[in-house]
Amino acid sequence: MTRMDAMLARLAALIEMGGPVIAIIACLSVVTLAVILYKLWQFHASGVGRHHALRAAVAEWDQGESNAARRTLEASRSYLAPVIARAFAADPRNRAALRRIEAEAEARFSRLERGFRFLDTVAQVAPLLGLFGTVLGMIEAFQALQSAGAQVDPSLLAGGIWVALLTTAAGLAVAMPASVVLSWFESRIAEERALADHALSVVLGPDLQRAAKPMPQGRAVPQDA
Repeated sequence: MTRMDAMLARLAALIEMGGPVIAIIACLSVVTLAVILYKLWQFHASGVGRHHALRAAVAEWDQGESNAARRTLEASRSYLAPVIARAFAADPRNRAALRRIEAEAEARFSRLERGFRFLDTVAQVAPLLGLFGTVLGMIEAFQALQSAGAQVDPSLLAGGIWVALLTTAAGLAVAMPASVVLSWFESRIAEERALADHALSVVLGPDLQRAAKPMPQGRAVPQDA
């Protein structure tokens, strides 16, 4: 028997002992691992965290070297490079164009954030599934103890409790890595947003960047004198 066959046989035994709840948690763990691997590939392919050329281009633009900034930006493989390129070419008087730049940047962040809601759901639901399996296992164990009548076998109760607690351990084993990885993903996206805000503030100017954002409802738009 190969190592893979042995692992599959052991997994099948755990599912048989833990019942349908363990099976659900096992399926959830496979999907969670697939989502995590996909997000890691997506972050790498998008160049998350690799903005050396983009930072250099923004610094050159801040120093007034617009032509050098455009040439430097062309060498950037960052997913934010097209957004900054549009900001370089934007007309400061065209507020609609500035809003489109903000919307494009937000759309790129939204694509990177896909799957976060699923990981958050797994981190919350997996322990509850494990607890649910434990409760079901404890009910089954006490039912078996009751049916044994006067001839109570402590090993019967201990074995039932052991199997019941297996589901809680499985749920926590899935929830904890999902929560840790999600926190790391969110921290990276927060850094990316901060970088984009800084770059757009330098290129568009703080006042122009604020003008690109829609005015909250309920406030009167000041009229020019």
